Amino acid sequence: MKIEFNLPTNLTLLRIALIPLLAVVFYLPWQYTNVACMLIFLAAGITDWLDGYLARKMQLETPFGAFLDPVADKLMVAIVLVLLVQQQASAALAIPAAIIIGREITIASLREWMAEIGQQGTVKVSQLGKWKTSAQMLAIGMLLYREDLLGIPINYCGYTLLYIAAILTLWSMISYLKAAFLVLSENN
Repeated sequence: MKIEFNLPTNLTLLRIALIPLLAVVFYLPWQYTNVACMLIFLAAGITDWLDGYLARKMQLETPFGAFLDPVADKLMVAIVLVLLVQQQASAALAIPAAIIIGREITIASLREWMAEIGQQGTVKVSQLGKWKTSAQMLAIGMLLYREDLLGIPINYCGYTLLYIAAILTLWSMISYLKAAFLVLSENN
């Protein structure tokens, strides 16, 4: 596979570079750390949307970009969830975080396995997966911000959305596994 660097791929690489920046800022003894982390996470989310949009619009889709984009997403989500669980240590946060991270590992492995047997189209991103990602990103942004805003309990809303994301995560994982097992049983 030829590795091509273009604007969408560079935006994905920027998203990966934002991960250690967010981790460092997360631990700074500064009163606005939560706002800065939320803004870094928002910037990463914008690059996620923008790299895909530009790749399609400018016809700059590459195999390397298609590989790197979900890796960047999964790294950002997993690392930020670990940081949040460490900061707000509770089973109420650890359980949905473990579900989300576990699903990402399972589905990434399933996609790799299906690609090895020539069935990569079986586990493509679905609309359900997009809803899951939207709920997850909004939840994580709220959990990073944490503070009430205009009387709205942002941290509580973040927990609620994280549970919705965890439910959608399990639902989408089951859908992917069903589709994969259907293909596998037909091939035997």
